[in-house]
Amino acid sequence: MLKELTVEEFVREVASSSPAPGGGSVAALAGAQAAGLLSMYCNLSQNRNKLGDVVDMLQAAGEEARYLKTKLIEAIDEDTLAFNQVMEAYRLPRENPEDKKKRSEAIQAAGKNASEVPLHTARGSLRVLSLVEEVAAKGNPSAITDLGVANLQAYAGVVGACYNVRINLGMLTDKSVVEEYESEVKSLMDEGKNLFDKNRQAIERAI
Repeated sequence: MLKELTVEEFVREVASSSPAPGGGSVAALAGAQAAGLLSMYCNLSQNRNKLGDVVDMLQAAGEEARYLKTKLIEAIDEDTLAFNQVMEAYRLPRENPEDKKKRSEAIQAAGKNASEVPLHTARGSLRVLSLVEEVAAKGNPSAITDLGVANLQAYAGVVGACYNVRINLGMLTDKSVVEEYESEVKSLMDEGKNLFDKNRQAIERAI
């Protein structure tokens, strides 16, 4: 499994001639790293004497960040598995009408799954951005740059995952499904940009 590779092994796999793991898995990793950094920021902000009641909010944010980290790490492998499923569908035989029908159905199912997986990554990464907004400049000031990197990585997770949703929607023939996903992607991209910019400004003021 990709998530069990060392950093060097994973990057080597990404850099190889194989099309997977690719941008979808890397976007999930970016979101997971963002969640990890957010968790660290919250863990380093446990001094109630200095931070008062805000510590409770930071602890809750840290717990959610750790949950999101786990889900986004899982998405690293899920994205590559979804890509492989698409490739398997396209390799199915098409010698007769029955074969062609089965192949078409398999492509549609695989394409929908390949769109849903990065959509989950984008949602999770957007939630990390929301949590960054909640805790920005409220925790340990010495860790503010770590939160800044979390903001960058979470935004990369949102945008990168949305790119993958959009490209995979090209396989789908159900226009209603395509329109539904395209609408959510636009919303995720817009909200992600707004949160990223707002967070960046707050973080840079605190540095």
